[in-house]
Amino acid sequence: MRKQQFSIFESLKEDIVRGVYKNGTLLPSENTLAKQYSVSRPTIAKVYNRLQSNGYIKKTRGYGSQVIHNNARLTYNIGLLLPGSGESEIFTTINDQLLNLSQKNGLNFLWGGATASNAEIRRSQTEHYCNEYISQKVDAILFSPLERLPDANEINLSIFNKIISANIPLILIDRGLTIQPEAGGYDIIWLDNFFAGATMAQHLIKKGCETIHFFYRTNSANSVDLRLSGIRDAVLKNHLPFTDENIHCGDPADIDFIKTMKMVTGKTGIICANDSTAAVLLSSLEKINVKVTSDCLICGYDNMKYAQYLKYPLTSYLQPCEEMANISIELALRRIKNNHHIPMMVNLNGKIIERKSTIFNL
Repeated sequence: MRKQQFSIFESLKEDIVRGVYKNGTLLPSENTLAKQYSVSRPTIAKVYNRLQSNGYIKKTRGYGSQVIHNNARLTYNIGLLLPGSGESEIFTTINDQLLNLSQKNGLNFLWGGATASNAEIRRSQTEHYCNEYISQKVDAILFSPLERLPDANEINLSIFNKIISANIPLILIDRGLTIQPEAGGYDIIWLDNFFAGATMAQHLIKKGCETIHFFYRTNSANSVDLRLSGIRDAVLKNHLPFTDENIHCGDPADIDFIKTMKMVTGKTGIICANDSTAAVLLSSLEKINVKVTSDCLICGYDNMKYAQYLKYPLTSYLQPCEEMANISIELALRRIKNNHHIPMMVNLNGKIIERKSTIFNL
């Protein structure tokens, strides 16, 4: 079988197995498919003959080519390019839920080892296992774009393009791409970060804060930008000031940098991009004699387990991690069956877990 003919055969066979063409349905006419693939009708006729001889279809003169294959694959191989708990505990919950789903739904997840807390090591692992999954022709890939690297945006786009070029269904989890790909949109499941930012700002304003600061680390994911947009929107709607002086990007352990934040005693709230940033910032504030719950309030995101055990138990925004895992699989199976679906963006809401760090004790 010639190369082009074989490629068309493999493509149609895979579509039948995945259920794109379900049992009992008719394949497109030979003329229609010939035009679609820019080949001759006899070439498609040979492909259909091979599909029939392999038990996938039945050709009937005057009726067409009907799918008779009813043995859809029961197990799908899904490659994971996700962080482990070393980077964020939310992925511990996501990964655990994926494991539960694999046991219930006949899914085979390839973990790939992209679990290192060190950003450079995770980069190397992610690129390596991306290539491995492509060579193994997995059925889908779940990918959480890299962050905390100077060239993370370019790396993420490169990984995205490799997977899309290999025609492997791809679902992004928790983070999107900062550089938009030429391929267009993509399926993504993540927190409604704009809403989460606005909700946390509104929480601090209700607690009496009139000055709101936002603190994040350099090279953070684009979800952080969306949280910032939500914070800005809520603050301005409450007729409070929010300028570049309220936005701080840097190291929360840098005491000199922390001192540049303008504090109004009993009226200042600090929203950190995540709990790990907030935990370090709490320590830095104590070193410069800024007292949480009297001078300022502070909060974060992700509701890490340690948040409740800090000196000032940390108010945090709980992400719906199990639901992220559930929907990511729904999206993956949807795209496995038809990789030409219009891309979907699924935004989920979480909730504030209030603790002592956002209660003034004046």
